[in-house]
Amino acid sequence: MKILFLVLDRQRVILDRLYDSVAAASDCDLRRLTDEEQRNLRRYFRAENIAPERYDRIVLFLRFKKLSRQPLFVRGLPNLVILEHDACQNYYRCKYQGRFSAFYRGLPAARVLVSGWQVAEKLRAEGVDALFVPKGYDQTLLRNLGGARDIELGFLGSTGSDRYRARRAMLEAIKAREPSLMATRTESGADYCAMLNRIRFFVGADVGMGEYMIKNYEAMACGCVLCTFDQGEAENRALGFVDMENLVLYRDVDELQAKLRRLRAAPALADRIAAAGQALVEREYNYERIGARIAAALAPELRPNPAPGLLERMRLALRR
Repeated sequence: MKILFLVLDRQRVILDRLYDSVAAASDCDLRRLTDEEQRNLRRYFRAENIAPERYDRIVLFLRFKKLSRQPLFVRGLPNLVILEHDACQNYYRCKYQGRFSAFYRGLPAARVLVSGWQVAEKLRAEGVDALFVPKGYDQTLLRNLGGARDIELGFLGSTGSDRYRARRAMLEAIKAREPSLMATRTESGADYCAMLNRIRFFVGADVGMGEYMIKNYEAMACGCVLCTFDQGEAENRALGFVDMENLVLYRDVDELQAKLRRLRAAPALADRIAAAGQALVEREYNYERIGARIAAALAPELRPNPAPGLLERMRLALRR
């Protein structure tokens, strides 16, 4: 299968290994687009002399706010698949609430690969050809270094934007009861790996998001005991997450504190949970594995485009 794979040229999370693994499983023309190139895909296709019909799949992993402003051009792309890690924003209160659904409904022939099992279920109920492919972690950058863990309770990540309002509130509530909680940010890559390896209990606080963010997989890979907000039985079952077996789930601060007291009193149990979580993500959620799952999700036949004349109009537009 010949794939045109358009991705971001720069972002905070390093996804190079994910791209490489998708490319390894297909005949892949991988192109990294700048912000300006993403802003006007019609111009980019024309400037690069891209013939869409040459590809069995055109996969877009681009910024939603730029993609969604070009619905006519995007709809005209044949064999279209959209890879999206932020579609959970469609279902909680933020500036993108409902906007993913509206955009995807305008792309009836496209397949959408989303990183939440429940998000995929909801989109399918709305008529979208949505498939679940989970997030993962870069196994070449992140691993358990086996050193001492001098930060008992920690969180690494963003809290400032509107989408993280509930995360910020939960972390503040936890810190009020657990003053030792360290919440900070680091540079991606080696600094991030080193800091994760200092944390004994990593606190995930993605309240109301309906899926688990990348940092959960990364913390598990680095040997932390992941203590994360419970996204629900269906999500956990789809991922193989088992409370107090390979991670620690909580729904409020009281539950988190009760489980932390138990683990502090039983360090061998905490060690077993950390080891089981690390083994799970190393087996199922490294980028080599996730890239192969993405490639497999491209193979099933796509829906027919209900407007066959659109492709010809797009070809004409590219020649102008």
